[in-house]
Amino acid sequence: MTNTPDLGHLTVLVSGASVAGPAVALNLARYGARVTVVEKAPALREGGFAVDFRGHVHRRVLTAMGIWDDIHAHQTHMGRQTVVGADGTPRVDLPAEMISGDVEIFRGDLARIMYERTKDRVEYVFGDSIATLSDTPEGVDVTFERGAPRRFDLVVAADGLHSRTRRLVFGEESRHLRFLDHYVAGFGIPNHLGLDRTGRLYSEPGRAVVIANYGGDPDRAGALLVFRSEQLAYDRRDIAAQKGILAERFAGMGWETPAVLKALETADDLYFDEIAQIHIDRLTKGRVVLLGDAGYGATMGGMGTGVAVVGAYVLAGELALARGDHRTALAAYEARIRDFAKGCQKISGNAGPFFAPATERRIRSRDRMYRLLASRLLAGFFKRLTEKAATDIELPAYPA
Repeated sequence: MTNTPDLGHLTVLVSGASVAGPAVALNLARYGARVTVVEKAPALREGGFAVDFRGHVHRRVLTAMGIWDDIHAHQTHMGRQTVVGADGTPRVDLPAEMISGDVEIFRGDLARIMYERTKDRVEYVFGDSIATLSDTPEGVDVTFERGAPRRFDLVVAADGLHSRTRRLVFGEESRHLRFLDHYVAGFGIPNHLGLDRTGRLYSEPGRAVVIANYGGDPDRAGALLVFRSEQLAYDRRDIAAQKGILAERFAGMGWETPAVLKALETADDLYFDEIAQIHIDRLTKGRVVLLGDAGYGATMGGMGTGVAVVGAYVLAGELALARGDHRTALAAYEARIRDFAKGCQKISGNAGPFFAPATERRIRSRDRMYRLLASRLLAGFFKRLTEKAATDIELPAYPA
């Protein structure tokens, strides 16, 4: 098409302002759509794990969004990460490109970049969330926990793995969430190892501790804890209980674990969740569409951020091609993104066993395999292998 479509007639409500939400807001705003992003947190969420992008598809999308250079300006510059024994002796060096892709950035920095690019064109409502949805032929009637009811042409659920919007429209989470036998936790700790943009990984059967410094503050580091478990019943809002679970599960573990658990006692930024994936029969229903982790997410290891950003680009592009016709656009979005997302999810199924192999024998096998893959002989092959899923999608020439 020679003329850029004008979606100024289209009103879109996006639930969630982490990554997928601001990404689709940015892409839709390029076409003039009137976008509102509602986020239950009182402000934009800072920090979070580092996320990476890899391959030509990610680069094409981020370039079209106008944020490729901004991401590079805020990248972590993370170096090698090293698998160590109980005494700290190195066992395997994992090159930066193996772990961090072509470019790596903190989730909070990425969200901030997209928010700054859209805040003057997009309405952001913090401290509120969707209470009810009613899909009608004329639009979606939405009530909010705090704000006045409103009607929108389209609602995008971009509120994460435990999406409330998905539950309201597609049913209870238990129908769609697949637990992958592991839990993960992350929080900040003192950089007592003096790391400088490097990381250390120590594993014992069924549990692992990672300490890494990503630059910025030389006195601070991040701790990542992974453990194998049956599915646990716990209150997501009870931080003290989550700390108790971690203290119990990692009691007696070697290496630097006692220092990490000591720091956990006073940590005020704990993230704790099961390693899981969302598998759902359809990504759209009427005027409601699932995007990112809400529709095809994985807790870690599945290039979830890259998939979410590509999904946001495709959703906005299909709406532009269809001149705002949601039936045509949502069907095309689902057809184009589903297999791509599934391919990336397959990788994430290995995240738990990679960090916390179940036995000593499997730990040794993992170390041998990655020592081989990190060798100069196979480095190029491994890079192509990790990029395969990230580039396995054909993108149309969407309007500029």
